[in-house]
Amino acid sequence: MKRYRFIIQRFNPEVDKSPFFRGYDVELKRGGTVLEGLFYIHKYIDPSLSFRFSCRGSVCGSCAMNINHTYRLACETQAEWLGSRIRIRPLNLPVIKDLVVDMERFWDCYEAIRPYLISNSKPEREHVMNPSERQRLDGLIECILCGLCFSACPVTSLNDEYLGPHSLLKLHRFISDTRDGSERHDLIRQRKGIWLCRSAFSCQEVCPKGLSPARSINRMRIKR
Repeated sequence: MKRYRFIIQRFNPEVDKSPFFRGYDVELKRGGTVLEGLFYIHKYIDPSLSFRFSCRGSVCGSCAMNINHTYRLACETQAEWLGSRIRIRPLNLPVIKDLVVDMERFWDCYEAIRPYLISNSKPEREHVMNPSERQRLDGLIECILCGLCFSACPVTSLNDEYLGPHSLLKLHRFISDTRDGSERHDLIRQRKGIWLCRSAFSCQEVCPKGLSPARSINRMRIKR
């Protein structure tokens, strides 16, 4: 067992005037993750600590947060990678309580790109994709909508209208799909979309699936 010092931002808007940090001593086995450390705190030290989790396997994206000044998934981040002091803050979104944030703006941006297949006409039979058409979607469909890229992006912090890297990656996914109609192309020309990106590449640096929203945005700019 190894001891770590977890320093966590705490904030309950209904009680606290401003956020503050509180430290906890946590013991974890070798290979223990930051999420396991949060479980330890909640069970043995402070049951009032609030955070999100679900799959615990880097699939759902629920445990996205800022860990040691980098946006990461707590379930896949091993404590021993970070040293003895681990500083944790919520995503760059309005805080509901502690590490739980309000994702409404994130989901509104996602909804704006109409994240579903749109057909120009009623198909007479199933639209079958050949292998090469399916391969075009590699690197676009793996997004788990965790919110890490949205929080890391400097433009989303400065402009509330920006759709965000997650939405634009998904936009590229649908316009690259041969089963989709052309109605979605109007979104590419909108000012709040690809032209607001400043190519900081923060999105691809934090993506837990190794995806590059910035590359998708640049490709859509070329094909506009």
